[in-house]
Amino acid sequence: MQFRDLQKQYDVLKDQIDAQINDVVTSAKFISGPQVKELEAQLAEYVGVKHCITCANGTDALTLALMAWDIGEGDAVFVPDFTFFSSGECPAYEGASPIFVDVDERTFNLDPDKLEEAIARVVDEGVLTPRVVVAVDLFGQPADYGRIMDICKKYDLLLLEDGAQGFGGSINGKMACSFGDIATTSFFPAKPLGCYGDGGAIFTNDDDIAAFIRSICVHGKSGNDKYNNIRIGMNSRLDTIQAAVLIPKFKAFADYELDDVNKAAKWYNEALKDSGLLLPVVPEGFISSWAQYTVQLPEGADRNAVQASLKEQGIPSMVYYAKPMHQQGAFEGTRSASADCKVTEKLCTRVLSLPMHPYLTEETVDRIAEELIKAIK
Repeated sequence: MQFRDLQKQYDVLKDQIDAQINDVVTSAKFISGPQVKELEAQLAEYVGVKHCITCANGTDALTLALMAWDIGEGDAVFVPDFTFFSSGECPAYEGASPIFVDVDERTFNLDPDKLEEAIARVVDEGVLTPRVVVAVDLFGQPADYGRIMDICKKYDLLLLEDGAQGFGGSINGKMACSFGDIATTSFFPAKPLGCYGDGGAIFTNDDDIAAFIRSICVHGKSGNDKYNNIRIGMNSRLDTIQAAVLIPKFKAFADYELDDVNKAAKWYNEALKDSGLLLPVVPEGFISSWAQYTVQLPEGADRNAVQASLKEQGIPSMVYYAKPMHQQGAFEGTRSASADCKVTEKLCTRVLSLPMHPYLTEETVDRIAEELIKAIK
């Protein structure tokens, strides 16, 4: 059994993917080929924004957004404590100070009340300048953007939507990656929409920001003249082959995979409803793209033993995430390490992610649930 069955997906889409790859190889347009522009246009239309700029990976996407806003030393960037390292790493790499904020216990996303408390505290201290909120669409579910956007407006903060795990999610029909002043996503293979290597994208409605990011993606070039560099940039482009792979995968994602992964989540919810586990909650009006299906084990349960028991039955599981961001060694001795994030600390001891992808069957979900319940008991 696979945690995310990319082999099964390839078996289903093999003819389309192979044809796309063959077109790139025979054309020899490996960098900035026509498939890149085609993909960007499709993604922008799907998300509902003016501009999609692809890049080399999701981490670069975050960095490019921060560079476009000139975020650096003396700036405070508010980041959820319970997320992957790059959400806090990128602001720190630009010289800013990540301020880690606790999350909601049931949705795993940024807690708006805690966010406002953190902003007010930084304002009162007067040492850093609040600049950006990074809201992560964790495990596929959009953050509480209704409240987060209001808070950003109140304090005149920029909103960066980290949709690395959230592509395809929505709130009342408005798609993930359309909520921020800038939004980003990742095409890492295990993401809801993944390529066969690294890849990422930036979304925005701002023409000037889009032009600036397109420039710094290619060494700060001037327009189409890559040998006239008008600013310091970086080298971050999506390879044409990866764009070609994503085109048929995106069609499958939009046509049926998003629906099918939500069916799998419903099967899990039904099979585990009386298990004693805390199951993930999707608020009314929200749709998740289910990058992960993450449960919380009962207090006192031995997670290592549960995972070992599942492994004996051929069932993979993962822990996202075992250590709060503010406790990571990279932030030791910094202002960022002083976060008060009790919910995150508890979640890190109890969360367990189960196999999740659009090609799961109800029979497989029932078997996973049965073995998990046995392992807990």
